[in-house]
Amino acid sequence: MKGLLMLILVLGLVGCSSTKKEELSPEREHEDIARDYVVTDSSSNVRPGWIENAELWAKEHGNDIEKSRYFSFETEPKVSRQISCDLAKANAKADIAGEIATFIDKSLATSTEGAAAIDENNPKTEALRNYVENTLAEKIQALIHGAAIVKTYWEKRSYKEDLGAKRDYIAYTCGVLLRIPSKTLADAVKRASDFVEKQADDPETKANVKKALQDASDNFVKAKKGEI
Repeated sequence: MKGLLMLILVLGLVGCSSTKKEELSPEREHEDIARDYVVTDSSSNVRPGWIENAELWAKEHGNDIEKSRYFSFETEPKVSRQISCDLAKANAKADIAGEIATFIDKSLATSTEGAAAIDENNPKTEALRNYVENTLAEKIQALIHGAAIVKTYWEKRSYKEDLGAKRDYIAYTCGVLLRIPSKTLADAVKRASDFVEKQADDPETKANVKKALQDASDNFVKAKKGEI
């Protein structure tokens, strides 16, 4: 009887320890996630946590997130693994550039006084708005140097109509984790802000843009950390 009680106690402790470990881990077993597909093959038996939150994953795994910043990008389902991973590697920098451009756009839409730096109803700022929306991301992409792909992860998925997919089919997705020197990223955001400021024609708009973006580089980093 005493031996049985000890066995139950040990099993209980093991179960609690296992549960706690799973709760803390950002990585999940494929079968723990409700999807409209089944993962039939992959480069890892777990879906990496960096796909969902690159910065958090990097911090939890002992990387110096002050020296380098981390980003991740995952493709939509494609017909082959090669195509999916080629697209992930090719489009990752463009995704980062788009994220910076979106941040700058939002910064222009608000200020510490609660007023927009760019008046959407003012015809004088139309060219500036078009530049931010259509050209800025491409300009930023050319500024992103030293970005290195440090991890790649792919999945082969069998989409099932009875699980909620529109039809039954096989597809592949691929994700990449990028590491960028913090100084490079800060410089890219700063230069992108300067590009926008130079596009402003009249002195008043230029002053408003400069004020709205004066701390854009620091604020972008803080936003990545979840501090703002």
